[in-house]
Amino acid sequence: MIFYSWNVNGFRAILEKGFRNWFQAANADLVGLQETKVHPEQIPEQDRTPPGYEAHWNASQEKKGYSGVACFTRIPPLDVVFELPDSRFQGEGRVIQLEFERFYFFNVYFPNGQMSRERLDYKMGFYDAFLDHAQALRQNKPIVVCGDFNTAHREIDLKNPRANAQTSGFLPIERAWLDAFIAAGYVDTFRLFNNQPGQYTWWTYRFGARGRNAGWRIDYFFVSEELRPTVNRSWIEPAVQGSDHCPIGLELAF
Repeated sequence: MIFYSWNVNGFRAILEKGFRNWFQAANADLVGLQETKVHPEQIPEQDRTPPGYEAHWNASQEKKGYSGVACFTRIPPLDVVFELPDSRFQGEGRVIQLEFERFYFFNVYFPNGQMSRERLDYKMGFYDAFLDHAQALRQNKPIVVCGDFNTAHREIDLKNPRANAQTSGFLPIERAWLDAFIAAGYVDTFRLFNNQPGQYTWWTYRFGARGRNAGWRIDYFFVSEELRPTVNRSWIEPAVQGSDHCPIGLELAF
């Protein structure tokens, strides 16, 4: 199976920036999009549900033009769930959970903690609620999770770690949660294949950051340890334009 994840920073905007061509060329079995910033009824039908795919959209109920995730899948899921079971983290359109025969798939747009201490606390609570939920489901079958985690894990994962040591997205508390997530038995699939610096998935629009490759790796595919033997490839596509993030891919062989 070929999976892709991409924070598109506005689905309607990226339609004007080559998304259709990229999607056709990707030829994926399952695509998870984050930060769609749209309700599905605002999208033409041919883009809302691409031919050959089943589409699932979870839009923010809190406010329009905010957050939102979508999944396009060639393989019909056994079940579809929106949001986490914890009511504190419902309504912002951040999670789609698909159940397949061999695994659960999560497409998640994790919160950003930069706005305020309150939002950082919200982010950390969301992280914990997600891990609790994933671990409960993992008793039944393995987990695949993709999305914008909004945290760079290690110094290798961003261009300027010292300058950002007190910035949300690279705070010790956020990085410690990723440590705990991995310790709980989740594998950062990209680092199975590539341990080089300069591998980023997000670049600020300011200061010509993308041209200088002054970025952060904050988008991930994780699998639970049981699926490690099935991971064939995991990659980043930094040449793909259209968003301040780039797509990332995963191939599993069952």
